[in-house]
Amino acid sequence: MTPARQPAPPPARGLADKPLARALVWLRRDLRVDDHAALHHALTQARQVWCCFVFDRDILDALPGQQAGPAGAARTDRRVEFIRDSLVGVDAELRALAASHGVEGAGLLVRHGWPKDQVPALAAALQVQAVFASHDDEPAALARDALVRGRLADLGVALHTSKDHVVFERREVLTLGGGAFSVFTPYKNAWLRKLEPQHLEAHPVARHAGALAPRPAGEPGVPALADLGFAPTNLHELKLPTGPAGAQELLADFLDRIDRYHETRDFPAVKGPSYLSTHLRFGTVSVRQLARLAHERREAGSRGAEVWLSELIWRDFYHQILHHHPRVAEHAFKPEYDRIRWEHGKAAEALFAAWCEGRTGYPLVDAAMRQLAQTGYMHNRLRMVTASFLTKDLGLDWRWGERHFALHLNDFDLAANNGGWQWAASSGCDAQPYFRIFNPVSQSEKFDPQGRFIRRYVPELAALPDAALHAPWQARPVDLAAAGVELGRHYPRPVVDHAAAREKTLARYAVVKSKALP
Repeated sequence: MTPARQPAPPPARGLADKPLARALVWLRRDLRVDDHAALHHALTQARQVWCCFVFDRDILDALPGQQAGPAGAARTDRRVEFIRDSLVGVDAELRALAASHGVEGAGLLVRHGWPKDQVPALAAALQVQAVFASHDDEPAALARDALVRGRLADLGVALHTSKDHVVFERREVLTLGGGAFSVFTPYKNAWLRKLEPQHLEAHPVARHAGALAPRPAGEPGVPALADLGFAPTNLHELKLPTGPAGAQELLADFLDRIDRYHETRDFPAVKGPSYLSTHLRFGTVSVRQLARLAHERREAGSRGAEVWLSELIWRDFYHQILHHHPRVAEHAFKPEYDRIRWEHGKAAEALFAAWCEGRTGYPLVDAAMRQLAQTGYMHNRLRMVTASFLTKDLGLDWRWGERHFALHLNDFDLAANNGGWQWAASSGCDAQPYFRIFNPVSQSEKFDPQGRFIRRYVPELAALPDAALHAPWQARPVDLAAAGVELGRHYPRPVVDHAAAREKTLARYAVVKSKALP
């Protein structure tokens, strides 16, 4: 497909032509102003439009966080800080956009509470006829939206939701038989066949922004982090810029590297990824913009852009799986895999703690888990390595790892996280076969050959020679002594033997080959 020249936009609808007097846009996982579907729909249909965000207590109160000080002190969570700082950017963009149309005093309305209470209350106070929002297919979000829709209906207010978070959603890409795809490659091919220029066009917002309304008197702006009960994290030390401006900064940097993406993406010590995953998760960047740029480069012959576009299509794939099969949030996509008997008891819990804390004795696994704890980020290759290690070396339930990632990943997204974990555990759609088990040592030797990544996050091994770094229990005593490493004291011995664990895993997974219950 060759991107077509976009036609000149039609003239903006006059205020008198709009069917609604007032509307409210409820931001959730779409924290931007540009190319925003719900905002575009509201601005073109209402004469006055406000935008709001609710810090959802159902979500925030469930976060364990980390204690920032003495008992009872504020918690820390990088995602809460990322959202809060991104809202500052959204508020500034709304004010500037409204001012460019002669509307002063606009800005974001922010609440902290339960959406089922806050959104209807705000809709009533503003006397709107409709609330506009973007789709969210996570089970908890669907339940939340049903409650809000009902309470708005009691007020005579409509809730309109539309696609924004993915390029194709729900039932837009189906098999010839009208069903959902469960294998990625046929889905990708159908996705590409369906793609037309209009699917990647931006929703124009700026030229309609004269409908943005001033913020009511006395309305507070974006709250301070402390007002939400949270303390600052190391977010700003991690070189993860926030907000829509931060997303564009990262995108500009990646576009200089995208043509080499296919060569660099698997090496955690190399600047290969886009680092846009957190921005995609919270919608500070439009997926249409990213897919459009990637597709244009792909059409021009860029192999790197082609591979990166495939990653964006994987994201759509996992979201449609969650929509069609919401049970995957708790159960294996392949039901027979729910018959697997995972390790349990105190020994299993000790192994899980060693995995979480980065002390398994396998340097690449430990480096990856420490990176997650220290930064909230984990390289995609290492997500596969650590997930395979948990399920197929330690024999632990993939749901344990899924929950740990959900607590710590800055870019946590239920659909992608669940899809990735079930892929690694072989229980999901289009998963790796159960008998393919990542060897953590060979993965280390292949993707971190000089040990640059390991040395950064497992500094106690830094003085070992490259050849000894990937499996220190096999290192020569003279090399260990020279590096000042005593196994069991400075760095743990392996918690499992990979070869023995592999045989045990094959026996454990044998149950899926039989329809008979064990």
